[in-house]
Amino acid sequence: MIKTIASVKMPVDEILQIKKHRLIPDGKPLAGLKRISIVTGIHGDELEGQYVCFELIRRIQAQRESLTGIVDIYPAMNPLGIDSITRGIPAFDLDMNRIFPGNQDGDMMEYLANQIIDDLVGSDVCIDIHASNIYLTEIPQIRINELHKERLIPLAEKANVDFIWVHGANTVLESTLAHSLNSRNTPTLVVEMGVGMRITKSYCLQLTEGILNLMRELGIWQGETIPPRRPIVSEHPDDVCYLNASMAGVFIPHVKHWEKLKTGDLIGRIIDPLKGEILDEIRAPIDGHLFTIREYPIVDAGSLIGRLLRVDHS
Repeated sequence: MIKTIASVKMPVDEILQIKKHRLIPDGKPLAGLKRISIVTGIHGDELEGQYVCFELIRRIQAQRESLTGIVDIYPAMNPLGIDSITRGIPAFDLDMNRIFPGNQDGDMMEYLANQIIDDLVGSDVCIDIHASNIYLTEIPQIRINELHKERLIPLAEKANVDFIWVHGANTVLESTLAHSLNSRNTPTLVVEMGVGMRITKSYCLQLTEGILNLMRELGIWQGETIPPRRPIVSEHPDDVCYLNASMAGVFIPHVKHWEKLKTGDLIGRIIDPLKGEILDEIRAPIDGHLFTIREYPIVDAGSLIGRLLRVDHS
């Protein structure tokens, strides 16, 4: 069942609509059933979640008899951004993930944000799927505010991601969808994976399996699932090391994403294509997993090259 959860009139007789696809068990009353909500498309240049929505709907419809709860799927929270491949909301110069919880009596986008929150509140779990930007590739991970870690980490561990990154409370943006929902007692997991403007099918399938596993744990799904990966959980700020370019040039990686590195290992080189010179070598300053790596090769001084998650090799 496809339902419009919010709509506003636009110029030239157009209507902006935000829709969800609700999947429910056949022949069962909805009262008392557990509900999971899958949200994506808040940023129009983050497309990884589009394939997750497709694959999840396909899998559920193929085994409808295994569905024992409610699954709400919201593939395009920012349809104008997706249509124009724009991160924010076109013509408004506005990041949609900075206006929640919105305002019923506010402007057009504040009203839409308010309607979205109202529709999501009460879910037993919400999964907010994001991708990186066009410059970086991220390993499938879940990012959690430390204020809600006791409740969210056990859920995240069942979602088949490689890494759970717990952030300090002082880094939390209160105007995000996840913070607004968690503050309203709706557990919300923020997934980051892949790269902007692309779909990484293997990551999408990995997360789809994780969502089905989480649904099974919640009593929403009775179909077979695979055992989830055991993620690394990082709760200390010093666990993550940032790698930045020392100068402008073209970055050529030497290692694979999520590779386990030792101190001094070569990560990549910054080269000058005009002079044919190596300008700098990026080496691992610690032992760690490379969970973020530069995708777009052109860099300036200070550009983020990657992130390492500290590990103990002993």
